[in-house]
Amino acid sequence: MKRYAMQELIDWKNRSERMPLIIRGARQVGKTWLMKEFGECEFNSVAYINFDNNERMETLFSGSYDINRLISGLQIESGVSINSKNTLLIFDEIQEVPRAIASLKYFRENAPEYSIVAAGSLLGVALHEGTSFPVGKVDFMDLYPMSYLEFLEALNREDLVKLLHAGDWELIGAFKSIYIDLLRQYYFVGGMPEVVNSFVNRQDYTEVRRIQNRLLASYEQDFSKHAPNESVPRIRMLWDSVPAQLAKENKKFIYGLIRQGARAKEFELAMQWLLDCGLIHKTNRITKPGMPLAAYQDNGFKLYLLDVGLLAAKSNLDVKSLLEGNKVFEEFKGALTEQYVQQQLIASLCIRPYYWSTEKGTAEVDFVFQHGTDIIPLEVKAEENLKARSLKSYVEKYAPNLAVRTSMSNYRKEEWFTNVPLYAIGTVTNVL
Repeated sequence: MKRYAMQELIDWKNRSERMPLIIRGARQVGKTWLMKEFGECEFNSVAYINFDNNERMETLFSGSYDINRLISGLQIESGVSINSKNTLLIFDEIQEVPRAIASLKYFRENAPEYSIVAAGSLLGVALHEGTSFPVGKVDFMDLYPMSYLEFLEALNREDLVKLLHAGDWELIGAFKSIYIDLLRQYYFVGGMPEVVNSFVNRQDYTEVRRIQNRLLASYEQDFSKHAPNESVPRIRMLWDSVPAQLAKENKKFIYGLIRQGARAKEFELAMQWLLDCGLIHKTNRITKPGMPLAAYQDNGFKLYLLDVGLLAAKSNLDVKSLLEGNKVFEEFKGALTEQYVQQQLIASLCIRPYYWSTEKGTAEVDFVFQHGTDIIPLEVKAEENLKARSLKSYVEKYAPNLAVRTSMSNYRKEEWFTNVPLYAIGTVTNVL
């Protein structure tokens, strides 16, 4: 399967001042596959080291950080002769040996000629627990579930992707029904690589849901295995509340919905743990669209899961409801659609979105993000709803240069906003 992050890795390899690279991302988003595929395609040899339950590596890195000593041990462990010019060193689950993380500083300072890519599913958790970290000595890359565009490519529909990038909206509109059918499939399947691979090969929705439920179960096992014992019940409660929070008309996260009388202070550690694992994403509210947006955020926020397909699975949404449409889906389609858009902004466009609402909550714009020197409001509509009252309220109040609504309607540019089809949201910056 094609992952667009591969180009980021190639760009990293070609930098003249290259530092060790750490890939961050939730468990099962494809970090290991991507690192190995990158090594096989771009290097003569690959030395792969998995630090999970690896006492030999704990012993190796518990000693000195002498590079020759470390390379000798890594050669024995991997069974690969390590050449500084054409061998990729892969450190997988690096958070399991904290001194291996610290060693990246010494590789950068004393042996920058080595190409090192590291990854860790629980790396954020490890760093919050006080692991020594080589600040300023490593590069970072974030990996997310597959985007809708990557999903299309996995289904061998590169033609549809190229058409979206070309921006021929008249021709795109002619194939609208195909894009929408595939988008509904993506809502159910999502972007977890194992799930997508199964769907591509078998086209079996029952198997898709079985794999998704297994992934959800493995995440919940991680709560008990890796989180502090006293935090586990709250992590589970918060995790389980996300679908219900998104199903509300006002999707602002409310602690009282986790349980009656719940307060923020009780769930701060639980939320941070899920954020550090990459299992949820937080979108903060802004009081006004000033630059930079981060300076105008307040205490309001919305939470999303890492993947739209996992949200559908966690919500027990059956495939018939989604693909054919019925009352159950009608009530939940807004949550899936907003989750989908948030996911594409992050994964396809590397955008950190916020949202805006009035003080009294009479109007709310689903997402607001920076694009160059502009601040763009983005309103999300699940179907072909042509009304955009909240967006109009925002435009009248702040007079932005650009405003966007995304819906199932065709592309069109109005006097005060541009409508971008939902299936094209991953290319929205092309039309701004």
